Amino acid sequence: MENKDQDKRNYLEVVARSTKVIIILIVIIVVLFMVGITGWPKMKEHKTPDIKPNEKTKEATIENNFWKAPDTSEINSENNAEQITYGRALVRNTSYYFGPKGKIAALGNGMNCQNCHLDAGTRLFGNNFAAVASTYPKFRDRSGTKETILKRVSDCFERSLNGKAPDTSCKEMQAILAYIKWLGRDVRKDEKPEGSGIKQLAYLDRAADPEKGKITYQEKCQRCHGADGQGQMADESSFKYPPLWGKNSYNIGAGLYRLSRFAGYVKYNMPQGATFEEPQLTDEQAWDLAAFVNSQDRPYMDLSKDWPKIAGKPVDHPFGPYADKFSERQHKYGPYSEMVKK
Repeated sequence: MENKDQDKRNYLEVVARSTKVIIILIVIIVVLFMVGITGWPKMKEHKTPDIKPNEKTKEATIENNFWKAPDTSEINSENNAEQITYGRALVRNTSYYFGPKGKIAALGNGMNCQNCHLDAGTRLFGNNFAAVASTYPKFRDRSGTKETILKRVSDCFERSLNGKAPDTSCKEMQAILAYIKWLGRDVRKDEKPEGSGIKQLAYLDRAADPEKGKITYQEKCQRCHGADGQGQMADESSFKYPPLWGKNSYNIGAGLYRLSRFAGYVKYNMPQGATFEEPQLTDEQAWDLAAFVNSQDRPYMDLSKDWPKIAGKPVDHPFGPYADKFSERQHKYGPYSEMVKK
């Protein structure tokens, strides 16, 4: 009898231990299941950008939307490689060919095309040639006619270089045309890619101030362009840093004589080292600097045939007559806000 009782107790102990083991196993399984489903216990979340397939970050998207000039090493693969190369040389060293001591003819003031069209017309917002081939020929209010690329190049010779334009059929003009077309080869017809030309700045709520601009010029510009604004020569025939006023500078018919063009140009390119991503001037400094530079003496040009329809004049064109009631001074220096609201 005693043995039977002992066996019963042993049996009950085994059952109890087995039950505990089973319960512990069940708890472990439940815990593991919950961790697998809910991620519990929760760790601190480190969120990453929600990027969809083939979607790029904002920075990458912006960068990739900008126009990028073709690599000059690819010119040699073109059928007219020699012509394109010559055109690029003419843009970079215009004065060598057409300056006061030009190898071909004395037609210009000693400035080079790339003094205004930076890096031979390839720099972002540096008055580049990105959209020239894609948008020309086109109608322009200034002339009141449909213009070709060669007409625009001729304008640059006559206005920015304050000289005479070569015959459009000559070898040199055809080479410049070939280079401009090559630069815009990847831009679709009628498109203007981001980064082309000059970026328009927002208008100030006041008039641009030449006196404030003079201070900016002294601080930021005169170390290259000189206290007298006459620039620095690269050699005996051309400028390294172009004159910003005076007899060797652009005349009153040049695009940069409009404050909006000059302000947008210097904002993202000047002084040396400034870029669109890292400008060194504020908007106000750029506008005031434009007012100072363009208040200085420079060569005259007969503009009587410009803007045959005066209503087409841009708001900052500095010479009347105008189709509105605003003064010539306000058209030159602003403020422009009231004028553009009309």
